[in-house]
Amino acid sequence: MTTDNLHNLEQKIDRLIAVCDQLQAENRSLREREGALLRERSKLVEKNDTARTRVEAMISRLKNLDVDG
Repeated sequence: MTTDNLHNLEQKIDRLIAVCDQLQAENRSLREREGALLRERSKLVEKNDTARTRVEAMISRLKNLDVDG
């Protein structure tokens, strides 16, 4: 292998390493974002369930008022 070939190979390896580092950082960032979104989704589902329960209770009370009235 000539010096030029070795130099070209070295440059390609360096670029490959840089791309791998960038992809690892991006992957880590995406996993953190996914975790945050899953936590947010869980909170929203809980709030939705609470709201549904409250609305159902209000509807039940209204129906009871209508029956009693």
